[in-house]
Amino acid sequence: MKPVVAIVGRPNVGKSTLFNRLIGERTAIVDNEPGLTRDRIYGEVLWNGKNFSIIDTGGLSHSPLTEIEHGIYEQVMLAIAEADFIVFLVDGRAGILPEDYEIASLLRKKQKKNLLVVNKIDDYVKQKKDLWEFYNLGLGDPQAISAEHGQGTGDILDLIVEEIPDKEEIEEEDDSLKMAIIGRPNVGKSSLVNCILGEKRVLVDSTPGTTRDAVDSIFSWEDRKFTIIDTAGLRRRGKVDRGVEKYSVLRSYQAVSRSQVAIVVLDAGTGLIEQDKKVISVALEQGKAIVLALNKWDLQQGDKDKIGRKILEDMPFISYAPLVYTSAVTGQGIHSLLETAELVEEEGKKRIKTGVLNEILQDAMAITPPPSKKGRVPKIYFGTQVAVGPPTFVLFSNEPRLIHFSYLRYLENQIRQAFGFTGSPIWIKVRKRGEGR
Repeated sequence: MKPVVAIVGRPNVGKSTLFNRLIGERTAIVDNEPGLTRDRIYGEVLWNGKNFSIIDTGGLSHSPLTEIEHGIYEQVMLAIAEADFIVFLVDGRAGILPEDYEIASLLRKKQKKNLLVVNKIDDYVKQKKDLWEFYNLGLGDPQAISAEHGQGTGDILDLIVEEIPDKEEIEEEDDSLKMAIIGRPNVGKSSLVNCILGEKRVLVDSTPGTTRDAVDSIFSWEDRKFTIIDTAGLRRRGKVDRGVEKYSVLRSYQAVSRSQVAIVVLDAGTGLIEQDKKVISVALEQGKAIVLALNKWDLQQGDKDKIGRKILEDMPFISYAPLVYTSAVTGQGIHSLLETAELVEEEGKKRIKTGVLNEILQDAMAITPPPSKKGRVPKIYFGTQVAVGPPTFVLFSNEPRLIHFSYLRYLENQIRQAFGFTGSPIWIKVRKRGEGR
């Protein structure tokens, strides 16, 4: 297990900028607006041959008043409890503020190894005197850096690896089932994640759009390891504001791309709306296996089968996706959700022998031949499966451009009837005979 380092501080001191600088990629959202990082964001750092995990946390406010500020405070406390070492980041331009004294006092009470780092020192010679006042925090020598320009970050990495404990590291191939939890805002995605994990891993708030970053959590269930990715609520493109909201939606798309299974969370109270279809299209475009989670089911009293049928009737293009009834409050359907995620992943990895596939295709074409167009009759000579995840088939024809998508949908349905592929999209491509794969 790797040592864990947490970056803490008040809002807008540059924690996410430093986090991104240390891990070498833009993982945390960075903007001039205070209070962007709300959940704990994890990354990995390798320095001087030593690996450790690093956590970016939300900004600690002076005397938190709102529900979301209390939630951020709770998340930071969890990060501090989890960490072996704390990087306390302050702002060299603004000087010491009351929140800095409160955080310093908190860290002394926790009695964990820590490093006081003064950010935004772009010119050390001119700003050296600005460091003196930070001795008043009583946390030892302040270390000057400019996270934005990378100045001094190597020095603090040297100090971190000197102080963090050596832990036995067992490198294992990541064979976990990766699930992206997606859905429009305020359908209960984060609550569902917390219910699955059994802890408050992700900040939950009734305000739509609380989760802005994609957050990974690894857990085990029934001897299988899962990685669950909670994402920002996907909004319609026309409703995405510039800046932070834009980055959050992009993060959701990226999170889906890293997953094997997309858990699409729907609100049982509102049923299916157009925005849900937009969310589903994100997973479809990337060929991900899909499970529909009809959440907040504890608040419903209607006929389960009738409501489920109505949802699938409203989107026949995804009728192959299994529907699971869940409640993050009561825990209903959680085990079924995980079982179904395993099922659709396995279905998406099926391989069909070429001979067996062509028997199904020939029978389908005998019942309903490809329609002719302007007197030209397209023929499909044979097909073969060329990939899994999603299952991808290539058909060879004399006239590929005459094969209408509706006929490919018909062939897809015949393949599903024969081989299943529950929850997995099927991609069918048509090539001219002689072109190869």
